Parts: sequence; structure tokens; C-alpha cells
Amino acid sequence: MELPEREAMDFDVVIVGAGPAGLAAAIQLKQLAAEAGTEVSVVVVEKGSEVGAHILSGAVIDPSGLDSLAPGWREDPDRPLKTEVVKDEFLFLGPAGGLSLPNIAFPKLMSNHGNFVGSLSNVTKFLGRKAEELGVEIYPGFPAAEILYDEAGAVVGIATGDLGIARSGDARDDFTRGMELRAKYTVFGEGARGSLTKKLIDRYRLNQHSDHQKYGLGVKELWQVKPEKFQPGLVRHSMGWPLPNKAGGGSWLYHFDDHLVSVGFVTHLNYENPTLSPFEEFQRFKTHPMIRDVFEGAKRIGYGARAIMEGGWQSVPKLVFPGGCLVGDSAGFVNVPRIKGSHNAVLSGMQAAGAIHEALAAGRAQDELTSYEEGWRSSPIGHDLKRVRNVKPLWSKYGTMVGVGLGGLDMWLNELAGVSLFGTLKHGKPDYACTKPLKDVTPIKYPKPDGVLTFDRLSSVYLSNTNHEEDQPVHLQVKDMGLQKSSEHDVFGGPSGRYCPAGVYEWVEEGGAPRYQINAQNCVHCKTCDIKDPNQNINWVTPEGPGGPNYVNM
Repeated sequence: MELPEREAMDFDVVIVGAGPAGLAAAIQLKQLAAEAGTEVSVVVVEKGSEVGAHILSGAVIDPSGLDSLAPGWREDPDRPLKTEVVKDEFLFLGPAGGLSLPNIAFPKLMSNHGNFVGSLSNVTKFLGRKAEELGVEIYPGFPAAEILYDEAGAVVGIATGDLGIARSGDARDDFTRGMELRAKYTVFGEGARGSLTKKLIDRYRLNQHSDHQKYGLGVKELWQVKPEKFQPGLVRHSMGWPLPNKAGGGSWLYHFDDHLVSVGFVTHLNYENPTLSPFEEFQRFKTHPMIRDVFEGAKRIGYGARAIMEGGWQSVPKLVFPGGCLVGDSAGFVNVPRIKGSHNAVLSGMQAAGAIHEALAAGRAQDELTSYEEGWRSSPIGHDLKRVRNVKPLWSKYGTMVGVGLGGLDMWLNELAGVSLFGTLKHGKPDYACTKPLKDVTPIKYPKPDGVLTFDRLSSVYLSNTNHEEDQPVHLQVKDMGLQKSSEHDVFGGPSGRYCPAGVYEWVEEGGAPRYQINAQNCVHCKTCDIKDPNQNINWVTPEGPGGPNYVNM
């Protein structure tokens, strides 16, 4: 259909994504402008229905980012983090028991003392309020759907998605054209596997000199437990069972606030067996005799899932391009062994803001922010990531038992002497290329959920408060449906029905033949399909308006 022209608004800076990185950039820009006695117009667009609605993390939070951005946050009566870590445990699990590993065996960087347990969603809401107090405009419910370029190929802003398009592709009666938000610089903080970030990386070949990115899938539940089971400030991590040695991952279990327990499981997406289900592995994990007791008499009140960038130091792409930059998880600043990234997200937003402020003060626009690109590796972000750079590739190559041991040795050497036995290792194959054909594996059979401790996907998605307008184009785009049948189904046995933690994908029998069914309304925006499909045949794009999960205390 022929579309009317979009209205346009001009700003100094447009920020895509109201996560920790994007909001930190907005706040720092306003702070720097105030210190210099100048004005800077900043707008943030966010695809969630409100700030924090799509934010999910464990979360044990390293406060160094918040301390740098908002030094007085600890005295703020509305502070989002109130539970400090008081006990730090690490378990190695077998099928019937496990070992508690002494903290002295781990490098200092792995210690969680001095960190806080809480909700990253609530941290983001706190930052959103601070940004608005400084004059930042924030527009939740408006996903950035298109990148705008000038004739020279520089980014000059974004366009929000059109509203009111039916599944057929025709305009409904409530059709509204998206807005163009134009800027001197555009900051992309979309999180892991952002739909626009992918395009920027391809267009500007930002990963030309970096290793390919690696990912994990984190699946999380929030429980309210009985008082006698609650240990405020307890942080417990584990690895081992239920995953086999060659499939990496591990769990977390955190006690915080009002008898809340955050429990979750990360599965590295380079697993080989297409019948493995990260969701089901998480459900099995909760039944372990060293874990299940905490949930006796408890109530499950929240659920969510999201992809995690795991490539680290060697996988960070070039961060700048004409007219903008990448920040936070879009850049890949997660420290995998520490299971933390929000501190680096905040610091990266601040660093990007510093480079933009410098550029605006010099009268520049739409060029490359070279000081940001050149500075991050020598900053606290680079120091954080460089010393753990070999843990993930060693884990992937040698499995949990040997790989984690070698990774621990490498971290110790980096911490004590600033050296590594391994240099900087590469990651091997991309995650999607690790999947084996169904004929080459032993299928995994999972027990049925009991509805008390273990659950199915649909009852879980209900707790995520996920909602999408049903009469809209499917935002999970299969590029070649014939390939999906001949390969994803016939060769790999339909892994999308297992790796998706929300029950989006199904192969259903219709007229004696399999048909691919996409339940897009279930999507929790984890992006796993975009990452793990063995043929890279699924493209995740933003749905209409504020669709997706609405996380509370996650």
C-alpha cells in the first residue's frame, strides 16, 4: 500500500532503548551539558509499554556503574537496590547431590560481596525517573523500526513503527504512520541481538575484525517464599547437572527484598543436541535435592526469558559508525563468568555520552565518535572483560569439567600476574552452526510438569504479562518456508519448538503433512530464534507498538 509521509522531529541525540546503557547515556549528556552551561536535546524511544517492561536479569548488580553515574543513589529514598549480598555460595551439581566449592578457590573478581541483589527492571525505572527530571524525553511503546540515512550513508536518526497494519498487510481503520526522529548522533542500546543493531553491523561491517558473537539463553522465575526459607542477601550459583558436560550453562538463586527469590538458568546456545530444551532443563534443575527445598510452600509470581551476549572481549564489534554508536548489551559488554553486565552497560552509556558531548561542543554531527571506540578497551569495561576473555572458549572446547577448570586457572593468572597461558582464544563456530542433525543425537525426553515446582511454557508466559495485538503482521519472519520444512523439520527435528521458551513455534499435522505454526502473541522478545535457527532462516523484528512482556520486579 502507498504510505503517507511521516512527520519528523529533530533532536541533538536520539537513543534507541531505555535500558541501563541508553538511560545512562541520556543522563550523562544532560549532566555534561549542565556543567558546560549549554543545552542538549535528548529523546529516548523504548519498545516496552513502560520503562523497565522488557528488562530482565538475574540480578546481582555490581554498583560501580551506578556509583559513577549517580553517586548519591544509596541515600535516595526511592533507591531500587536495598539488599546487599551477605552470603556467596557456589555449587557443582550431580544428579543426586553436589559439592559446595570454597570461595577461596575463586579469583577475587568472582566475589559478590559489595554487590546488590534486586530487580534490574526496577533499576531501569529509577534511571528513567532521573532522566526525565533532567529534561530527557522518553517515549515508551514506540519501537524503533527503521534506521534513517543521509545521502552520504551516515545515520541521521530512526523511524518508529507504523501502527494499525493488519496481518494481511493492509491498513486498518486505526492506521497511524510512524514518526521520524532525526539527530546529530543516534545511540543504539537495544540489548542482545537488537533488530536494528544487526543491520548496522552488516551495513558498516562492524564485526570485520572481531570474533563472531556467542549467546546464552537465560530463563528466570520469581518466587515469594515462606519466611523460614528466606535468607536475605544469599547468592547461590551452580553448574553441572542437569546439563551434560558438553552443554555449558549454570544457575542462579538470589534472595532479596520482601521474601523474594530470583531463580534462573542460563544455557549456552552452542549446544549440539536439537532436542535439548533450555526451558525444560531449567524446570529439571529446580527438582535437585540441594535446590528444591527453598520452594516448599512458595508461590511463583513471575516468569521471563532473554538472550545474553556471551562473546566478550574478542567478540565486541567496532562500536562507532558515521552518525552513531552501540552501547551496553548491543555492544556485547557482559562478563560471562561473573554473570554481570549492567555495570558495564551504564559505564558504556556514560563513555558514549562523553564522546557525543565533545563532538557537539566542537560543532560536529554525523561523524564517527572515535574517542569512544578508542577508549573502551583501556577503561574499566575493557579491564573487566579482558581478564575473563578465555573462560567461554575454554568451556566450549573442553566441556564443563575441564574447560571451567582451565578458565579458572586463566582468571587467576590474569588477576595475579596480568598474563594468560592462552593469549586470546577464538570461539569456534557460531551457535547456530553447532546444532547436529537429529539422526546424530540421542533424543532427550523430559518429564511432565507437576504444576507445583515445574511448569509448562504457556502457564509461564501468562506470568510474563505478555500481550501483542493479534491483527498485525507476524514479527517473526521466516525467510524461506520451504527451507524450514526441508531442513529445520526434516533434518534437525524442529528444534525451534524446544529452544523457544514461550511456545511460539510448533510443527502441527494438517492433512497428513507438517505445518509450521507461529504463535507470535506468545513471544517474550528473547531473540533465541534469531540466534539458534540452524539455517539463520528466522528474522526477529519489532512488533507493533508496546507489544511483548510487561515484567514486574524482574
